[in-house]
Amino acid sequence: MSNEDTQPIRQESVQNPDSPVTPVQSQPVIQARDLSMVFGDQVAVDHINLDIPPGQIFGYIGPSGSGKTTTIRLLTGLYQPTRGEVTIFGHPPSGFAVRDRERIGYMPQTFALYPNLTVRENMGFAASMYGLSKNRGKRIDELLDIVELSNHRNKLAQKISGGMQRRLSLAATLIHQPDLIFLDEPTASIDPVLRRKFWDYFEELRRQGVTLFVTTQYVTEAAYCDLVGVMSNGKLLLVDTPDGLRHAAYGGDVINVTTEKPVDYLQIQDLNRQPYVVRNVEITGEKSYRIVVKDASADIPALIDWGQRNDVKTDTVDQYLPAFDDVFVSLIRREEGARNGGENE
Repeated sequence: MSNEDTQPIRQESVQNPDSPVTPVQSQPVIQARDLSMVFGDQVAVDHINLDIPPGQIFGYIGPSGSGKTTTIRLLTGLYQPTRGEVTIFGHPPSGFAVRDRERIGYMPQTFALYPNLTVRENMGFAASMYGLSKNRGKRIDELLDIVELSNHRNKLAQKISGGMQRRLSLAATLIHQPDLIFLDEPTASIDPVLRRKFWDYFEELRRQGVTLFVTTQYVTEAAYCDLVGVMSNGKLLLVDTPDGLRHAAYGGDVINVTTEKPVDYLQIQDLNRQPYVVRNVEITGEKSYRIVVKDASADIPALIDWGQRNDVKTDTVDQYLPAFDDVFVSLIRREEGARNGGENE
């Protein structure tokens, strides 16, 4: 995703016409400092710091029980932190005015609508909560079409499947066109085709300047995000772009190389000693190997040059993008190794 399409959230301001015009600096939509939440003797969220700019999709990934949902509840003001502070649009959630809350949408993990109302009646109720009247029916129909519930609009919410209830919750969350949307596992129990459709729609919202904070159990969805936070045991391990996460997990860029003939032991040892090599070469086939370098764009020419100098004729050299499942596992194992004194590294 390109950040060139990012647009700031709409801001209303009054400026003296006689004063010079100065550029408006976009402040983070979400800020958290030293944010912690303790339940009894369990630390659910442990000293988290966040700065999320406007017009971004922020993905929040981590194992079950790592603190993702607790973080969202802290950010939305549903929980009061044990320690630390949160600001949304520059204000703490406890001090939100009605207009502040109208700028926010929140989809919880659990179904929070009315089981005895129909799908369309639930949408109408959500619209009435925000005082929507103009183009209300058109907006409801548009959203039901996006989540593919148009043909189920007259069914009671309790009669549709769990996956459909998730889709209905998402539609209700979006009804008032909020500037900031918290989505807790929005694609859980959704088939892969519809999941991708949801992410395409999230991307369209981002292009409109909306900020999205999305938790997900599908680690591969990190690829759709601008920034990703990785959680483990209540700690935020790191925040980076998807490419930055790959780099952090492996210590550099991963390169796959094929050669015209097998590379011998002495050649491999020599390659391991090159200054741009981060990890020892991994032999992946009779005439192929995988290597981690500091920077692919800068180091691939050096790698080809090394082959020419050492009678290793290179056939192909390609940067390998590890699957996010592997990236996530690598990051979590690294954290576990650090906690256990490096024994898992």
